[in-house]
Amino acid sequence: MELRKESVQMLQIKSRAASQVTFDTDYNVPDAKPDVGRLIQSKGDASMDEVRLSEGKAFISGNLNVDILYVGEEDQKVSSLGAKLPFDETLNLEGIASGDKMCLKWEIEDLSVHMIHSRKLNIKAIVTFYAVVDEMAGVQLPVEISDEGISVKRKKVRLMSLMVHKKDTMRIKDEVTLVSNKPNIEQLLWYTIDVRGVDLRPEDNVIKARGELSVFVLYSGEDEENPLQWAEYVLPFNTEVECTGCTGEMIPNIGFSVMHQSIEVKPDSDGEERVISVDVVLELDMKLYREEEHDLILDVYSPLKECIPQGKEMCLESLLVRNGSKCRVADRIELKESQGKILQICHSQGRVKVEKTKIVENGIQADGIVFMKILYITGNDDMPFYSVDGVIPFSHVIEANGINEDSIFFLQADLEQLSTSMIDSNGIEVKAVISLNVLVLQCEKQVIISKVEERPLDMQKIQAMPGITVYVVKNGDTMWDIAKRFYTTVEEICGLNELENDSVAPGMPLLLVKKVEG
Repeated sequence: MELRKESVQMLQIKSRAASQVTFDTDYNVPDAKPDVGRLIQSKGDASMDEVRLSEGKAFISGNLNVDILYVGEEDQKVSSLGAKLPFDETLNLEGIASGDKMCLKWEIEDLSVHMIHSRKLNIKAIVTFYAVVDEMAGVQLPVEISDEGISVKRKKVRLMSLMVHKKDTMRIKDEVTLVSNKPNIEQLLWYTIDVRGVDLRPEDNVIKARGELSVFVLYSGEDEENPLQWAEYVLPFNTEVECTGCTGEMIPNIGFSVMHQSIEVKPDSDGEERVISVDVVLELDMKLYREEEHDLILDVYSPLKECIPQGKEMCLESLLVRNGSKCRVADRIELKESQGKILQICHSQGRVKVEKTKIVENGIQADGIVFMKILYITGNDDMPFYSVDGVIPFSHVIEANGINEDSIFFLQADLEQLSTSMIDSNGIEVKAVISLNVLVLQCEKQVIISKVEERPLDMQKIQAMPGITVYVVKNGDTMWDIAKRFYTTVEEICGLNELENDSVAPGMPLLLVKKVEG
């Protein structure tokens, strides 16, 4: 007995691991840099030199790059320096081989820089690495059976089939020229680049990306009376990356992370250092699904022979909901007396971290924190710049009707908008909009028949059964189940009982005649 099958591609997690690297390093200020008088702000990112997989292990090496903005001890000038802290780490990933593909992400936590003295700093940080190895698995669904006279129980299913699974990089480059009332750039001291409002959508053989880069630069200018200058820009981008095989109808689950970012100062057409060139590289983890409908065979039988279906239980994934939600938060950050009173806010940046998620009734509750860094000017000309850190907690329920504990969801959280304003010289009002996008798949466990074994009927059992029976339908009975149990067919039952369809209700009497005599 042959089964015709249709294939559905699913993604399975082959292995996953997490590992933490702790940094606690004393760092000597380079001789070319002035003595440190007071720290203003610090930032960090990780860069990978090598990612290598072997049997059961992943080896990663790279650097934690820490940038520090500070005020010089003697001349009270603002300066910056960068430190590279190398790391080598091994992650245990059971069952992987050298040809597997790994998705590696990392998160820098608790980065702090403290002065030991003017020529030595202590840098502490925790970097958590998350590694996932996925593999494509084809599920063969039985949809047709070759033999005649076989009664088949079917179910229409609409499943998610994974059509594209790949990683790629997307480069975003842009340039902006200083406005005419700003002096030329003598030295770039500090910059930040935030990627906000990213929208990733599939089209025919490409992934379209829209969003904006929030860019801040602090530099020393050629104006001797006012040497420190800063500028802020919002640079919208609209770009694409090739993705063979994808179409606009596919359902995307695309994650992104910033792999690289840099700013370079270039001369303009007059040869003056006034052009700011921005370069950002995003890594895209692309999973694109297509909804497909299948007539799945759940069971088979014949009144003329014993049919024994064989298979195993599997989880079939269908789309439950895709939803984008916005969470608006607002809070006030109070300054300590030692931090200096605010004269003007220069720049603010934030980062979203979802700390906990849980499935609630018809939704997903996401609890997390927005981490804030705010750079501002004081009225003290000797100590003009200060920085304050803050955290804003949030809790938001993303609507997902029908979700339950068997559902699988993928959540992407990003900071879409951020604004800060002075309340007074000691307080800052913060408003933020967090974008929470979720894809929810419903997982239904179903026995997938792989083959049907045929055996002769048990004639003693057949002979013991009456040839004609009146059966009263019980709760949970279906016409198909009754026909199988009494060695007849649905068509025979409907004809004998003059029924227009195969619907039954508890308490209904049915006349049954078995089709096989002993």
